[in-house]
Amino acid sequence: MRTINTNEVTKNIKEMCIEANHYLSDDMLKVFQQAKEQEESPLGKQILEQLDENLKIASADMIPICQDTGMAVVFIEIGQDVHFEGDNLEDAINEGVRQGYVEGFLRKSVVKDPIIRENTKDNTPAVIHYSIVPGENVKITIAPKGFGSENMSKVFMLKPADGIEGVKEAVLSAVRDAGPNACPPMVVGVGIGGTFEKCAFLAKKALARPADSNSEIPYVKELEEELLERINCLGIGPGGLGGTKTALAVNVETYPTHIAGLPVAINICCHVNRHVSRTI
Repeated sequence: MRTINTNEVTKNIKEMCIEANHYLSDDMLKVFQQAKEQEESPLGKQILEQLDENLKIASADMIPICQDTGMAVVFIEIGQDVHFEGDNLEDAINEGVRQGYVEGFLRKSVVKDPIIRENTKDNTPAVIHYSIVPGENVKITIAPKGFGSENMSKVFMLKPADGIEGVKEAVLSAVRDAGPNACPPMVVGVGIGGTFEKCAFLAKKALARPADSNSEIPYVKELEEELLERINCLGIGPGGLGGTKTALAVNVETYPTHIAGLPVAINICCHVNRHVSRTI
């Protein structure tokens, strides 16, 4: 049994919130640079150059990559041989978000009630996803999610007979509808299977997977590659102004489902697709 003080969780989450909002992750930098090299439209190339300049200024001058510093989404994988001491774990996570957004001078975008709309003034609470895994480590992933792209996300409750072609059309439909509103070139997270809420979780989790990776499941890998190609043929392009690089990556996650259903969720993220992971 390993004991971890929740102060360590708070400290890391504070640092990760600041890091995610100022620096592009290595996987995103790789696919972004590839897009710059491969974009065929002169205007598209110009937009990508401007976005690249923005990223360099953000990291050099410690200015947020985007003015929408997002709602903090936290994935925390807890080893079953870990014991926490100190504060309540959820309070410790939210304290890390509070410190990161207040001390990092990041925009506070969270409202206490979805109808009354009073700002919490510290970007808490976070959206937290817990999972228990083997071992004695804790893996934390922070994925601040801006709502320009979040608002473009969709869930489709398809029939089993719709099959994989129905899945493809659902994804393409969501991207077409998103158009320029998701700040392309985008990353598209897709969740297939489970239930209504599970497929949405899978789509969100898919965005936090390295953008330069593919699924280990052969048919899913083929689906990711085909969808990326077809999305990039839609002509939306960088900034929605036309071009051949509408998406940088398509990440698909699957889960078992009921014999009567085929849930599909599409969670779209902008060209920075912020995510940082640490293991403590």
